[in-house]
Amino acid sequence: PEVCLRFEVGPDAAVHSPLAVQNGFLHMLVRSYTAELFMSFLTNLGPFLEDEIIPEVIPMEVKVVDAKITLKDDNPQVYPTSPGPVPITLAVDHIIVKRRDDGVFYVTALQGEDSPTQEKPVSVLQEQKAPAECVEAAPAPAAHGLQLKEVPELQRELQTMKIALAEANMDKARLLQEIRKYNPLFQL
Repeated sequence: PEVCLRFEVGPDAAVHSPLAVQNGFLHMLVRSYTAELFMSFLTNLGPFLEDEIIPEVIPMEVKVVDAKITLKDDNPQVYPTSPGPVPITLAVDHIIVKRRDDGVFYVTALQGEDSPTQEKPVSVLQEQKAPAECVEAAPAPAAHGLQLKEVPELQRELQTMKIALAEANMDKARLLQEIRKYNPLFQL
């Protein structure tokens, strides 16, 4: 099956979290799921997610394995001669989203057996404050030598990017001039 759901509540759910005894614990597995969604679907999803009351926190674990979602822009085209936007494909190999008792969502990617699993919190309910001061350790001598070797390569990349930016600005100016031929009041 592509989607499996299991909801546990009561004393047996205490193995997952203390709050699961009262509010329950949701397990969800999405496997080999492929979908094509229109961008208007995502933009119109907001009103359905809004509510006037703060919902209860339900601890959960959602696993997504081998999923592919393609997003297509279905907005009307601004220019009829345009070939249209290219669809965006999001491929997920293996990811786990956990919600703990504090309401914070943790996103974890499947990692190798040798590397430890690190969870990164993603919270809508709580503000994450950035540290006022960051301290960086001094690089090792070998790393410093590696950085010196990268400087010419980075300078070449910077020069290439500057040229590309100048070309893009010239194209932008040319296109604006072309648009203003047909609509002199056009503004960006």
